[in-house]
Amino acid sequence: MSGTSISLEQYGINVNTVVRNATPPQLYQEALAHEPDASISSVGALIVSSYEKTGRSPKDKRIVEHPSINSDVWWGNINIGMDEETFMISRGRAIDYLNTHNKIYVVDGFAGWDPNYRIKVRIIATRPYHALFMHNMLIRPNSEEVDDFGDPDYVIFNAGQFPANPLTKYMTSKTSVELCFDRKEFVILGTEYAGEMKKGIFSIMNYIMPKQGILSMHSSANVGEDDDVALFFGLSGTGKTTLSADPKRQLIGDDEHCWSDDGIFNIEGGCYAKCINLTEEKEPDIFRAIQFGTVLENVDYDKDTHVVDFDGTSHTENTRASYPIDYIKNAKIPCVGGHPQNIIFLTCDAFGVLPPVSKLNSSQAMYHFISGYTAKVAGTEMGVTEPEATFSACFGAAFMVWHPSKYAELLAKRIEQNGTSVWLVNTGWSGGGYGEGERMSLKYTRSIIDAILDGTMKDAPSVKNDLFGFDVPTECPDVPSEIMLPRNTWSDGDAYDEAALKLATMFRDNFKQFEEGSSQEIVQAGPNIS
Repeated sequence: MSGTSISLEQYGINVNTVVRNATPPQLYQEALAHEPDASISSVGALIVSSYEKTGRSPKDKRIVEHPSINSDVWWGNINIGMDEETFMISRGRAIDYLNTHNKIYVVDGFAGWDPNYRIKVRIIATRPYHALFMHNMLIRPNSEEVDDFGDPDYVIFNAGQFPANPLTKYMTSKTSVELCFDRKEFVILGTEYAGEMKKGIFSIMNYIMPKQGILSMHSSANVGEDDDVALFFGLSGTGKTTLSADPKRQLIGDDEHCWSDDGIFNIEGGCYAKCINLTEEKEPDIFRAIQFGTVLENVDYDKDTHVVDFDGTSHTENTRASYPIDYIKNAKIPCVGGHPQNIIFLTCDAFGVLPPVSKLNSSQAMYHFISGYTAKVAGTEMGVTEPEATFSACFGAAFMVWHPSKYAELLAKRIEQNGTSVWLVNTGWSGGGYGEGERMSLKYTRSIIDAILDGTMKDAPSVKNDLFGFDVPTECPDVPSEIMLPRNTWSDGDAYDEAALKLATMFRDNFKQFEEGSSQEIVQAGPNIS
């Protein structure tokens, strides 16, 4: 079954059978034989369960402190330190668990489509589902590359079915996700959620790429017929997936990219899409990518017909589909592109304050990149009764290893070197905040994105927003001019001014945590509240 024979004795693993780089049909067979809840959907996708954990466990993530990295890492609530002795205890626990199995699965693949910067990653796991997931998410080597793979750069020991010892130092639960840059190893205990492996690799790239002067980014990317590349940043609910999926443009990637001196490249070989409320009408590319070879995680389905109920939430709202990127019809293979002409920061402003589109200079781009703003609305989470500002540094704070200013400065350098335009696009409310105004029409937002990408917006007349400091275009084809300036859409201008000041103050208060480590240029690019 395996592509080539392989020994894992160097890790202390001695089992009867090692299944290496198996094909999807082989992993289907293994899953149906050995995974109690595995099934096949009516369209051929593999349905699996991650059981208790249906999302990441960021509070249980640890990075091993070591003199070679201690001055680099942004230590705190996101990058929580631990010592190597405790890591080795967890590693030993994982190895012991792996050795209790007669059969384990190995996936060797690459992270990074640019061969000059890609790293070799080895996954060692006990569940066929995890092997198929990483077969999809890593860049798949051909048979010659498998034969010549050699020693990996990083190894993930996925013993997620076995718990961590909560009495061990640094442990806060029976889940522990631990990364040791010195040993180049990643250990997973107490969670079977496959996304921990994907984001573990992203965290690794978020450390080693900036160390080489390469910007790693939590973003999607596409490219037009004229090789014009665009990057899309945005937190959940801002429309990143929808707006970056454009039938007129090729998809480079949907989530993780790097920007080098040569251009951008996707880190991943697949996509990990949310499935909740998925329809062919709303997300045709994702819907059609769900086929044989796709992993469907924690979805509801009819036990007789095996038709998936994408509205079902009996397991979780965080239902997911993992599939190779070439399942997307207009994917660009290989997943590389030139230097971006446009960068789009997407935000869903539930306060109705931000314009539909704003033009950012280099300093403002750094400020808003570090801020990573959007807003939750009532009903999205328990206890949220009115709009609530949410900030996530670099639009992906949970995966950033360096101080956010490191990524922001690399971004500014790339912007200035390549003359890239940066835009802040509000997909949230207009004419008032949540409960009073209305959500920005997707039709208008698409027209704005089109005008950005075809260059029309760059030449549009604009006015300066005195509070936030950015330039606001006042005209866009197929968009009513009255909505371009948000104050004009409010029935009470004084109420708008009050809401705008409130939001600007939230920006300022949030940014205080980043002032140490950020240049004055970045700090002064925020709202001018005085």
